[in-house]
Amino acid sequence: MALVNEHFLKLTNNYLFADIAKKVNAFKVSHPKKRVISLGIGDVTQPLCPAVIEAMHKAVDEMAVQASFRGYGPERGYDFLREAIVKNDYAPRGIHLDPNEIFVNDGAKSDTGNIQEIVRWDNNVGVTDPIYPVYIDSNVMIGRAGIFENGKWSNITYMPCDDTNNFVPQIPDHRVDMIYLCYPNNPTGTVLTKEELKKWVSYAIKNDSIIFYDAAYEAYIQDENIPHSIYEIRGARKVAIEFRSYSKTAGFTGVRCGYTVVPKELTATTLDGSERVSLNQLWNRRQSTKFNGTSYISQRAAEAIYTPEGKKQVKETIDYYMTNAKIMRESLTRLGFKVYGGENAPYLWVKTPNNTESWKFFEQLLYGAYVVCTPGVGFGPSGEGFIRLTAFGTREDCKEAMQRIADWVTQV
Repeated sequence: MALVNEHFLKLTNNYLFADIAKKVNAFKVSHPKKRVISLGIGDVTQPLCPAVIEAMHKAVDEMAVQASFRGYGPERGYDFLREAIVKNDYAPRGIHLDPNEIFVNDGAKSDTGNIQEIVRWDNNVGVTDPIYPVYIDSNVMIGRAGIFENGKWSNITYMPCDDTNNFVPQIPDHRVDMIYLCYPNNPTGTVLTKEELKKWVSYAIKNDSIIFYDAAYEAYIQDENIPHSIYEIRGARKVAIEFRSYSKTAGFTGVRCGYTVVPKELTATTLDGSERVSLNQLWNRRQSTKFNGTSYISQRAAEAIYTPEGKKQVKETIDYYMTNAKIMRESLTRLGFKVYGGENAPYLWVKTPNNTESWKFFEQLLYGAYVVCTPGVGFGPSGEGFIRLTAFGTREDCKEAMQRIADWVTQV
């Protein structure tokens, strides 16, 4: 008899964004003449930049010729891309990486969900709250999260981040084996200073913990004093794995490419404490077994963003989205909303008026202004009373959505 993995049964029936889609579709069916503007899901709208398109066309042409055709690629990724990553993303910040510490993937979501496979199922977990749902769900699937009670998992340490602590998570007063940090943060759009990040690295070193650091939105940082990588902190190579993505940096949500950094110094111990094992080697073994590598075409596309033309074009797209964020932040602030984020990240975290519950405000905004947001409680208990808005829409939709919200607010 085949038995199901019952840990999957502990998950909520739908992923957060599936619930949102269901509610939005129901609205569209009952209001077919209303045009809905979505500021909820963090998908990009601007086309790939010319340098990327040119590189993809060239790569496709290479695949049509026997002499330049490529089959399976290296599981870690092609040297041309990993070397470009080291040279452009890290060396200018004084961070020295070996290309063999870079693992190219099909987007950060895969690796942030799968990375927990290389450590024991009974490690305990710490997360900032609110948090990107994949971090917790992937640990639920393996049986690490415990029991879901009163909106929380029993074996997970929650570190609340809200307006009472300026969205800075407090260091736990006990040892946590695995810590998930995402900065610039999704969903709140807030950042950590270098001094705050140093505290986490020191904590991890002292407690022999591992930090899973999601830096998918680092390209949006505008403040020169905010760290772009955890490896800007001394000692982080011994305790941290970093995830990067081209999805929001270069509009690759449909192309699928990103990478993970697993330093060679990073180790974890066996249960009896007799041996320390290289996590770089374990992750390479895992990828060799379960992953056949990212497509050659996608990797050539990613390489192109590091050319002078690519860098300029990608920056223009990022500036476009951050201008959207500025328009939204200023408009909502004028309307009396308390708005966080949107300055170093493409997300705005908005406090609901009169402590309205997140899902209730989601429906009010949808039916009142025909605008879609993401309920904050979907990201964790501390997200209750907030909504997330994204700046990834078109400029026209961004402005129209703000006008709709303004008209709606004056009517209620």
